[in-house]
Amino acid sequence: MKRLVILAPNWLGDAVMALPAIADVRRASRGASITVAARPAIAPLFQLVPEVNDTIVLPRAAAIGDVANWRWLGAELADRHFDSALLFPNSLHSALIALRAGIPERWGYSAGWRGGLLTRAVRRTRGLHQVEYYQQLVHALGFPNGPIEPRVAVPDQARDAAARLLADGGWDGRVPLVALAPGAAYGGAKRWPPLYFAELADSLAMDGVRCVMIGGAADAATGEQILGALERRDATINLMGRTDLPTLAGVFGCSRGLVTNDSGAMHLAAAAGVSVTAVFGPTDDAATRPIGDPHVVLVHPVWCRPCMLRECPIDHRCMRGIRVAAVRDAARRTL
Repeated sequence: MKRLVILAPNWLGDAVMALPAIADVRRASRGASITVAARPAIAPLFQLVPEVNDTIVLPRAAAIGDVANWRWLGAELADRHFDSALLFPNSLHSALIALRAGIPERWGYSAGWRGGLLTRAVRRTRGLHQVEYYQQLVHALGFPNGPIEPRVAVPDQARDAAARLLADGGWDGRVPLVALAPGAAYGGAKRWPPLYFAELADSLAMDGVRCVMIGGAADAATGEQILGALERRDATINLMGRTDLPTLAGVFGCSRGLVTNDSGAMHLAAAAGVSVTAVFGPTDDAATRPIGDPHVVLVHPVWCRPCMLRECPIDHRCMRGIRVAAVRDAARRTL
């Protein structure tokens, strides 16, 4: 293997959880060139990953009936002379990209109907943490596993960009900073109530802690709910929709901790070395909890979790049952 392309997972959290497997491949392939192909929203992550030599931005998956787009499937990879492709997504689409690009070695899990498109198809194992799931794939392909904790390297320019944004919001660089991530891309069921986040921010402000809200533009409405419920609005900085992915990592580099839903931000912060306090409701904390210490995961044990539903059809008891006092105390312990 001289030129390997890795097709990255499609969600930020999954992409971060694949980093230990990428590090395994790099350790066993010192002389190889490793390129990651990823969706536009995920590709900037790999600017923070020293094991990766290059990144290719892939277009969104073509609709099944869009013949024109399917004709160009794999074109981004075809002229790069890759000899091997490692597929982290389990989709038929990812296998077709590698096949249409003419890559002779195509490796991945034998999911769905795509086994015949792969030159090395690995049988899946259930019940693993997602990090272990990706590491099991590369181990089966002959790459020994190393550390299980995902890691990113936050460059100085990202920290500087984050510090400028925080200073514009009123942070003096000395007051302890805690990030809040009240959004979640998967759906509303994963979100701890905004009023709870507001109460938490007010409580931390009484301890002399400044909070900064982070998230994408899609989380702006949630952020406005939180700001509107704060007793001390000036004690919380709102950076929702104002950071790209490297700058978000820089914000984490300036922070003492993160309080978050189960989200991509949760995994990015943990990989950047920030203490995480995570609230889990409908999703399975055994499969996607942040790896390592001193992270804390809080759940409210009810009969219906983990349901894996995007929206709660009843009363959202799994999240509403996680009290602000419990989250505040957990966050204090990780600071």
